[in-house]
Amino acid sequence: MKKKKKLLLISSIGGHLTQLLQLEPLFSQYDYHLVTEKSEITLAMKKKYPMSYLVYGARNYPIRYIFKFSYNIVKSVALFLKHRPDVVITTGTHTAVPMCYIAKLFRKKVIFIESFSKSSSANLSGRMVYPIADLFVVQWESMLEVYPKAVYGGQSIDIRDSGNP
Repeated sequence: MKKKKKLLLISSIGGHLTQLLQLEPLFSQYDYHLVTEKSEITLAMKKKYPMSYLVYGARNYPIRYIFKFSYNIVKSVALFLKHRPDVVITTGTHTAVPMCYIAKLFRKKVIFIESFSKSSSANLSGRMVYPIADLFVVQWESMLEVYPKAVYGGQSIDIRDSGNP
């Protein structure tokens, strides 16, 4: 029996997590684990999905954010080593950036799906991950001007159509 590839799917809470969960039809084909920020909503989701949590850190409190972000980097390393994924898939934000760089450090694949809400400009996490992503997917054709090496995936993403993760 062929061993299933291991996916680690990571995003912040809210719309980014909602977009990441649109990949759920693929979950049964892989050994997967979700990582997101801890909240009442995501704690309840643990009944349905294998999940781990990072601390929520809003950037509008810079001093606290530095400590929370630093903690999340250390925790991301621990989660990566625990789950040893073959591929990291993210829909972004700051929560996911360290995990993408950790994956590249271990020579693993990184798939970044730019937020559906971005139709004409890059966001910070996209700009940070774009140079290292093995597959960078945009959901608006206009974003190909911002990210020339990206793949246009449209509003419904199926990573199987864009190469083998």
